[in-house]
Amino acid sequence: MADKSDVRAELRDAILRGVYAPRQRLIEAELAEEFGASRFVLRNALISLAAEGLVELQPNRGARVREISVAEAIEITEIRRAVEAIVAGRAAENISDEEIVVLRRIETDMRAAVEQNELVRYSELNVSLHRTLRDIAGHGAATRILEQLNGQMVRHQFRLFLVPGRPTVSLPEHLAIVDAVCNRDTEAASAAMAAHVGSVIRTLSELAPEQRGSARATAL
Repeated sequence: MADKSDVRAELRDAILRGVYAPRQRLIEAELAEEFGASRFVLRNALISLAAEGLVELQPNRGARVREISVAEAIEITEIRRAVEAIVAGRAAENISDEEIVVLRRIETDMRAAVEQNELVRYSELNVSLHRTLRDIAGHGAATRILEQLNGQMVRHQFRLFLVPGRPTVSLPEHLAIVDAVCNRDTEAASAAMAAHVGSVIRTLSELAPEQRGSARATAL
């Protein structure tokens, strides 16, 4: 029978991949059978995911996948802007010659993905770039915070890449971050990252009226 850590990891991954939709009920008995775990283990996994902000526990109604509104996504991204800037600055301080080669390879691949209009590939490279910067920075507390925030933001991040023209806007921002980090310029790296995440916030703000209109249509 699966233990708590296994069930939590598998359920978390399923939520992030969209297997369970926002506001979908998470029925303990069904999940316990699906993951081969006891109800006790499953319940503890749900409590842990609720603490991470991925699951919502409702009194007398059980658990469901938590829906993150655009307004909340903007607030989360404002926090992320400050933490990501710290990570970029620290990466510029710590980067080795070998790690510069890795970042430059990601940069080349990102250029090619945009040129070939490979949006999914570009999205994957975006995740890889930010993860690589966190690894180079070696800032444990920042990494833990960002992993939690990014888990809550995964659906909105995917939507951002579907915004027409968004990759052509974000690519130069990413290239500026890579240049500053590879040049070991801590101030420029932090500023470039803050500017990039600020651009994400502006794009999310443009999506907010769209979501409000969709909510009104659903209510009607």
